Amino acid sequence: MLISLFYFLLAGLCEIGGGYLVWLYMRDDKSPLYLLVGAIVLFLYGIIPTLQPETSFGKVYAAYGGIFIILSILWGWLIDGTRPDAYDIVGGLVCLLRGLHHYVCATELSVN
Repeated sequence: MLISLFYFLLAGLCEIGGGYLVWLYMRDDKSPLYLLVGAIVLFLYGIIPTLQPETSFGKVYAAYGGIFIILSILWGWLIDGTRPDAYDIVGGLVCLLRGLHHYVCATELSVN
């Protein structure tokens, strides 16, 4: 479970960080190096979830979605200075818990 959490956090930081670098290039007139590094980091984000021990794409991305939302709220607060309100916190926690529940507890559904 710890290795899964590590990969979720790493993927989230790559997705948000890479997207942020592209954002800075496109919106804040930063050097093309920001775009290049952002693209590389986003490429790594695409690879990291494949390292998860869970083999179900749906389960991995359901759990990752909740973690991504929490990381995005934290990034906005710590990097952009946008303090989350109660709705951000409650909504983020609901998404996180639902995604993790699906990852840990849900059984495979079969369609006949």
